[in-house]
Amino acid sequence: MKQHFKKPIMEVIKSRYSVRTYRPEKLSEEIKEEIREYAAALKGPFGPKVRLELIDCFEILEKNGGKIGTYGVIKGAQDYIAAIVENGEKDLEALGYVLEKFILYAASINLGTCWLGGTFKRNQFVKMVALKDNEKLPIVTPIGYPEDKKSVVESFMRFAVGANKRKSWHQLFFDESFNKPLKEKGAKEYLAALEAIRLAPSASNKQPWRIVKKEKVYHFYLKRDQGYGEKLGFNIQRIDMGIAMCHFEMVLQELGVKGNWIIENPQVDPAGIENLGYVVSWVE
Repeated sequence: MKQHFKKPIMEVIKSRYSVRTYRPEKLSEEIKEEIREYAAALKGPFGPKVRLELIDCFEILEKNGGKIGTYGVIKGAQDYIAAIVENGEKDLEALGYVLEKFILYAASINLGTCWLGGTFKRNQFVKMVALKDNEKLPIVTPIGYPEDKKSVVESFMRFAVGANKRKSWHQLFFDESFNKPLKEKGAKEYLAALEAIRLAPSASNKQPWRIVKKEKVYHFYLKRDQGYGEKLGFNIQRIDMGIAMCHFEMVLQELGVKGNWIIENPQVDPAGIENLGYVVSWVE
């Protein structure tokens, strides 16, 4: 699928941020149709299908006694996207990949979004989307026009999670084994794609991705935070891995570097790193 972005993808990645305060202005029908068309054409890198449903806030209010359950985190949003995925192997990674591609598209047309995994009342949104027996709805995002002035809650949350802080290269990217950090010059044409991962959003800004370069293959690992997100009923850090995959692939696509995702057993020494699990590999 072509990206159809009017801006370079790294520019979009760098400009995107989590918007929690919106102007109380509804999206036009023209924009809604554009959003639906883009969302319907998106496909994930794995088997489980992902669907993104656009929901009008007035429908939510009507069916839920005049309330939208985002615990005061989101202010002013008039529309939401519900991200639904079929149950199956790599389902959460697929959802992360597809929804992040959509979120970057939204950012490219100057719309704000915000990943919500734990700070929304799931049952309220389930009522709106006709969830099938083989599907789940782990994530929603508001979508709309960002308010210039952030709310007190938004400012506090950005500070609390260190929204602007990112781990360094030597903490995230490795050469041949986890004992040897990858130097930027060693990444060559993959430099921008790896930097795009480093800048990617993640739950509580934990940045759980770890990538090992072995010759021209990049192995993606999840460094889990033990017990993190258990109350959600799903591993939200697997969604973060899909986000990382999306950033990586979209930058490479724009650069004309071709490759594909495979699942193998790379036998990389974890070098004493705990809670480390292999996810997927990128091969040219």
